[in-house]
Amino acid sequence: MKAKHESIQSHSNLYDSIYHEIKEKINFDKKKESMYFLLKGIFYSGLLFFSYISLYLISNPVLFVLNFILIGYSIVFLCFNFAHDLSHHAIFKNGRLNNFLFECIYTIVGAHPEAWKKRHTKSHHFAPNVEHFDTDLAITDIIRVLPHSQKKWYHRYQYLYAPIAYTTYTIYWAVLKDFIALKKFSPEKGTLRKVSYYSRFAFCKLFYFTYLLVFPVIFSKQDARLVLLGFLLMHLVQSLYILFTFFITHHVEKANYPVANEEGVINTSWFMNQIKSSNDFYPFSNVANFIFGGVNNHIAHHLYPHISHYYYPQVNKILFHRLRESGIEPNVSTYLGGVISHLKHLKNMGK
Repeated sequence: MKAKHESIQSHSNLYDSIYHEIKEKINFDKKKESMYFLLKGIFYSGLLFFSYISLYLISNPVLFVLNFILIGYSIVFLCFNFAHDLSHHAIFKNGRLNNFLFECIYTIVGAHPEAWKKRHTKSHHFAPNVEHFDTDLAITDIIRVLPHSQKKWYHRYQYLYAPIAYTTYTIYWAVLKDFIALKKFSPEKGTLRKVSYYSRFAFCKLFYFTYLLVFPVIFSKQDARLVLLGFLLMHLVQSLYILFTFFITHHVEKANYPVANEEGVINTSWFMNQIKSSNDFYPFSNVANFIFGGVNNHIAHHLYPHISHYYYPQVNKILFHRLRESGIEPNVSTYLGGVISHLKHLKNMGK
C-alpha cells in the first residue's frame, strides 16, 4: 500500500512562501560552501587518519583502547558531516560524485550504503514517524516509541534498559542487520546489477573488518584480545552516541506520530509531518552545525534536504520566524535536554 499525506493548501502555500524567502534572502555562495566542506573534510578525515595510524604506534594498552574509541567518533563525525548530505546530493552538483563519496564513507562505517540510502530517502524522509511507512521505526520490539504500537510488560522498564541496549546498535548493524536486509534491497532485474550489488556489499564488509580488526591484530603492538576489546568498546561508545543523537531528532515527548488509515492516507500534511515529528537542538549555532553536520537542524533538513547543512543556521532564522508567525511552534531542545526528553518519552510509552 502506498501512503499519501492529506492535502492542505495553506500548508503548501506556507512551505512555498518560506522556500521563496530562503532563496531570496540567503546568498548561496558556492565558493564559500565548497571551502567550508574542504576544510571540514581535511579536519575530520585528518582526525580519522591520525587516530588510525596511531593504532600501530601506541604501545600503552589503555591509550590503545582510548584511541580505538577516538576512531569510532571520527567515523561518526564523517558520517554526520558528509554522508548525510551526500545521500541527498546536497554537496556536489554531480550526482555520481555525491553517491561515490557517500558509499566510500559508509564503507568506512561498515554499513551497507545502498540499503541505508533507500531506507532513508524513500521511506524515512517521506513519512517520518508513521508506522509501516517509516522504516526507521522498525527498531526492535525491545523498544517502544509508537504510542499506538503493541505494549509488552517489559516496556515498563525500557527507559532504564534502553541506554544499555543502545550500545549494541552499530555492531549489530555491521554483523547482522545489513545481512538481514541484503535481499530486500537487491535489484529486481538485471544480472549485472545484481552481481554489482552483491559484490559491493561483500567488499564493504570485507574492507571494514580487515582495516579495523585483521590489520590491527597483525601489525599493531597489541595482542588480539586487546584489539578485540578496543573494537568492541569503540562500538559501545559509538552506538550510544549515534542512537541518542538520532533518537532525540524524532523520539521526544513533543514529537508527533501521525497515523495512516486503511487507504494509506496519513492524517496530516507532508509539511506538518516533517515539522512536528522532528526535534532540533541548537538550531542557530554554527558550532553545533559544524560538529553535528546539520543533524541538529532536523526540521530544515527534512523540509529542504537538497540544501547542504552549511546554510542551516541561516535557513533556521527565516524558517523559525515564519513558522512562529503562523502559529506553528517547532520542537527545540538542548542535547542533554533531548536525551532526557527521549528517556521520558520511553517511560511514558511503557506506562
